[in-house]
Amino acid sequence: MNEKEIAQELNQELKGKTIFEKLEHLNEKFGGKIVFTTSFGYEDQVIVDMIFRGNVPVQVVTLDTGRMFEETYKVFRSTQEKYGKPIHVYFPPTEEVEKLMTKKGPFSFYESIENRKECCYIRKVIPLKRALKGFDLWITGLRASQSATRSILEEFEWDEGNQILKYNPLLEWSLDEVKQYIKKYHVPYNVLHDKGFVSIGCEPCTRAIQPGEDFRAGRWWWENNSGKECGLHEVK
Repeated sequence: MNEKEIAQELNQELKGKTIFEKLEHLNEKFGGKIVFTTSFGYEDQVIVDMIFRGNVPVQVVTLDTGRMFEETYKVFRSTQEKYGKPIHVYFPPTEEVEKLMTKKGPFSFYESIENRKECCYIRKVIPLKRALKGFDLWITGLRASQSATRSILEEFEWDEGNQILKYNPLLEWSLDEVKQYIKKYHVPYNVLHDKGFVSIGCEPCTRAIQPGEDFRAGRWWWENNSGKECGLHEVK
């Protein structure tokens, strides 16, 4: 059975189960080989709560690009304080960042899509590949309603670009359901969400959205037709 067939089998086998039941099953199947990447946004905080509160043996990691909002670091700290669990931090390669900044300056990503993707690759994709190394299953906070490209995702998928099985537990959740969970379980969250920031990334590349705007409109708002992705997730 190949990786894609394993993903389809899990989609069928675990259909109708709760997330906690799925996590229990996945722990039995991939115990010690499961990783979750968090950027401390709404969705990721829901999953962090499920993992930490349920004492699920999943390694939680975050990618610190060096350009994050102060508010993001504050929710990082409050999450550590609430759960008392480790969150492993991965940084981009120093030499590559130094070369980029020296050659193109601190805001090259505003100049072209190619420059922006170069920055994302150095600051996000390279550390992600380090973070995923040695794991068999990657849990993410992706939701179908976040963008057109994410609307075609499945709960379990084979990520060809990162060569890993991916699990998207909140895929069918609405934003309201995410907010309700945060409130119900008193989960720490990024206060920028209260100011119109629905998707929070690096500070220079993120803004609040206006009523009626697309969910991803606040990311790389100066770009058109770029797909609004940074390269972390394989787009079909």
